[in-house]
Amino acid sequence: MSDPQDFGAVRESGDLVVVGAGPAGMAAAATALDGGLRVVLVDSGPAPGGQFWRHPPDHARETVPTEDLHHDLRTYRALRATLAAHESTGRLTLLLDHPVWTTAREADGFTVHAVDRSRAPEERAVVLRAPALLVATGAYDRQLPFPGWDLPGVLTAGGLQSLLKGGGVVAGRRVVLGGTGPFLLPVAAALAARGAEVVAVCEAAAPSAWLRSPVPLLRNPAKWAEAARYAGALARHRIPVRTRTAIVGAERGADGGAEGEKGRVAVVRTASLDAHGTPLPGTERRIEADTVGVGWGFVPQLDLLLPLCCDLADAGDGTMAAAVDDGQRTTVPGLYAAGEACGVGGAALAVSEGRVAAVSVLTDLSAPGLPGMRRLAAERRAVARHRAFARALAQAHPLPPAWPAWLTDDTTVCRCEEVTAGAVRSARADGPAADHRQVKQLTRAGMGWCQGRMCGPAVHCLVSARDEPYAPAERLIATPVTLGALADSGEPPSDHT
Repeated sequence: MSDPQDFGAVRESGDLVVVGAGPAGMAAAATALDGGLRVVLVDSGPAPGGQFWRHPPDHARETVPTEDLHHDLRTYRALRATLAAHESTGRLTLLLDHPVWTTAREADGFTVHAVDRSRAPEERAVVLRAPALLVATGAYDRQLPFPGWDLPGVLTAGGLQSLLKGGGVVAGRRVVLGGTGPFLLPVAAALAARGAEVVAVCEAAAPSAWLRSPVPLLRNPAKWAEAARYAGALARHRIPVRTRTAIVGAERGADGGAEGEKGRVAVVRTASLDAHGTPLPGTERRIEADTVGVGWGFVPQLDLLLPLCCDLADAGDGTMAAAVDDGQRTTVPGLYAAGEACGVGGAALAVSEGRVAAVSVLTDLSAPGLPGMRRLAAERRAVARHRAFARALAQAHPLPPAWPAWLTDDTTVCRCEEVTAGAVRSARADGPAADHRQVKQLTRAGMGWCQGRMCGPAVHCLVSARDEPYAPAERLIATPVTLGALADSGEPPSDHT
């Protein structure tokens, strides 16, 4: 291992580097370690668990209880215990607060470039090498803009949940949630459990859409039980769920907003939708609220996979995801993917995919500790079952095709660069823009701090063919990194071509 007194980057190596310590990454690392491999597990967060098992920092666990906001903590604790046992023997190198900013192929494997921010504001370059690389970087909230979505107090549904799980913070007193998909339900229940008044949950889809895919539902009874628990929680807190309804606008109050000089959101406008997502005349309602949470599903996080030139596949929900075989191998030898990077499907699917991917690594590296074939077959059946449910979920909760009709020409689409819907539409109508990459060149949409993660899917929908899934642009640098840390690495990233 590296000497901390060495000048330049800290360098670590192992048989396998796992990027992402969420459900998929934790399960993959634990399985690979049990099979005899030396593993480096790296994550940008302060503790393993990812977004699904996000917890307050260790020093705040007792004062900020969040156990009731989590699911399947038994699996989480078992995985953490396995990781801790292997870390004590030196077989696991666990690097937390280490965002990875790029990956590269080498003749003998892969190089992973990260930044150590565990002693912020100090940071130092970290270079990891291994013959096998597993990417389990999860996904992020998909957003559709609407007039007023850039006001203070308008957050993603995932952001509201992260504040609750990571610090016990309730973002507002009077909350309206909107978008589509079952993720809105646990967010509403958690906010209500912490004292917020959830005025309404606006679900754009119709419940009858689930009837089109009954088989995946029948094969996943745990999902029904989970939905029933949330329905009971919403009923206890008297939270109305309005189907075929969307948030189509947000406004400051006449006196500057509920927070006065801060200009916070004060009014939410909702409307009933027809089958295509067009607001129905005469159905608009105005609801007083100081906080809005919006979520339209998730987008796979592919930043570290794209520079490695692995193939992508249509995830079936309007996004592209990593293309993998039944062993979670990508089309690049030695590169594996698991979890939401392969398509959004939930934590149980991510755990099973992580285990399957680790077995493939063990097989490909001829490691001695392969698990039994019966166990592997069971995990693969679980992957197939959960993937079928994810496809049914995508069909039941699609993006409303007519959602661009909600936008006025002066609605901001790219918040970083302040690009409006009118500018995007003009680039499509008057110029050569045929996709979000060309719109970026013409309007700067996607050139800001978030690098298109917030606006990219929406811009894609505004300019591309309706059935064409969204694939993010390739970026060699996946997360902001200082020039000092870049220079500290002592070497440029290898040519990935």
